[in-house]
Amino acid sequence: MPEVRVRKKLMAVEEIFHEGGPVSSVPLRRAAALAVIHNPFAGAYVEDISGFMDDLKPLGLEMARSLVAALGGDAKVVEGYGKGAIVGAAGELEHGALWHVPGGYAMREILGGAKAIVASTKKVGGPGTRLDVPITHINASYVRSHFDSMEVGLADAPRADEILLALVMTTGPRIHARVGGLQASEIKGEDGLR
Repeated sequence: MPEVRVRKKLMAVEEIFHEGGPVSSVPLRRAAALAVIHNPFAGAYVEDISGFMDDLKPLGLEMARSLVAALGGDAKVVEGYGKGAIVGAAGELEHGALWHVPGGYAMREILGGAKAIVASTKKVGGPGTRLDVPITHINASYVRSHFDSMEVGLADAPRADEILLALVMTTGPRIHARVGGLQASEIKGEDGLR
C-alpha cells in the first residue's frame, strides 16, 4: 500500500476548571492529537483501500503515546477517548473510515486494553473545517458523565488531497456532571458497555 506522508501535526491540551459552577480543585483535561496526511486515494475511486489501515497503525500508536505524554505520562489518568477524521474534497467519506482500526486500537492498546468501543465521527470538508470528536468512557460506553466532545480542526487542512486524523483523550467526566446514569465506580467491565 502507499506510504503514509505526514504534512503536519498538532497537539492541543485544554484544561477546564468550571462551567459556571464551583471551581474544581483538579481540572478536566482534554487533549487532541492531529495529523494531516496525504490521501493516496484522492481524485479517483479505488476499490481495495483496506490495506492502508495497516500502514496507518504506526501513526496511530505514535499519536496515542503522544496524548498520554501530553496528559502527564501516566495512562492510568485517562478516562475518556474518541477519534475522528476530516477528508479533503477530492476524497470520499470512506477514506476517513480507514482511521477506525488504526486509531481506535492504538488508543485501546496504549491504555492497557480499554474495553469500550472508541466513539468516532468523520466528514468531508475543506481547509478550516471543524469536527466535534465524540468522547466516551474508555471501559464502559454507558457512563453518562463521560459523554463529551472536543472540537478539532486546522485553518489550512485538509487540502483536497489530504486527510486530517484526530485522536482525543480526557482525564475524567464533564465538569459538574450531574445527570445520573451509570457511574464510573459501577463499571463491571464485562462488555465495554456497562
